[in-house]
Amino acid sequence: MQRGLIVSLLWGVLVCSTFAQTAGTASDKSQNLRDCLDGFGTCDHSLLTTTQARQIANLRYDENLWGCLTGYGECDHSALSTTDSKEVSAVEQRRNLLACETTIGVCDKSLLTPSDAENVAKIEKEQNQLNCETGSGPCDHSLLSPAEAATVHALEREHNLLACQADEELCDKSLLTPAEAKEVGSIKHQTNLLACETGYGYCDDSLLNPSEVREVAEAKRQRNILSCESESGTCDFSSLSKQAKAE
Repeated sequence: MQRGLIVSLLWGVLVCSTFAQTAGTASDKSQNLRDCLDGFGTCDHSLLTTTQARQIANLRYDENLWGCLTGYGECDHSALSTTDSKEVSAVEQRRNLLACETTIGVCDKSLLTPSDAENVAKIEKEQNQLNCETGSGPCDHSLLSPAEAATVHALEREHNLLACQADEELCDKSLLTPAEAKEVGSIKHQTNLLACETGYGYCDDSLLNPSEVREVAEAKRQRNILSCESESGTCDFSSLSKQAKAE
């Protein structure tokens, strides 16, 4: 009886130990499968079943092909099949041509065909001329023909005159003709007078002549009267009192 009990206990321990080893092995294989799916270096391919190994290999291949076709991520050309390698090569050539034509992305001109290189050169020349005409980008005057250079020069002078008339920082007064300089000076004087009369913008009193000084003083007096009548916080009552005494 006692011997039978001992045998039963030993058998139970053996069964539990075997179950724990089996469960542990299954858990290890599941973790390894997850590592392989995630592309971790801890992946042990020897623990995969034949089906799992084939599925993961196909997944890795598709991921690499996606990276090659889209340009995002890593691309291992050596891992591609002959058919996929040709397709990837064609896509990369088109992507490079797009970058060269639009200047968006990395352009490798050595990969262009003679025909594509000619088109890209034409686009670059047209883009340079547009930059020169509009001032929207770098301009290489050496690439312009005599006729194009003359057109660009006229446009540059026009843009500078407009900048001076609008009192922009880009204005270069040294490029103005005497007549243009006089016109710009007149506009600036008028703008300054309006700023002094309205109280808007920067007013330089030193630019006003005696008659304009009186005009500005009267404009300020009228603004103050309106402010006081409207009970505005900008009303200067002391100024009104002085005016009343003067009258």
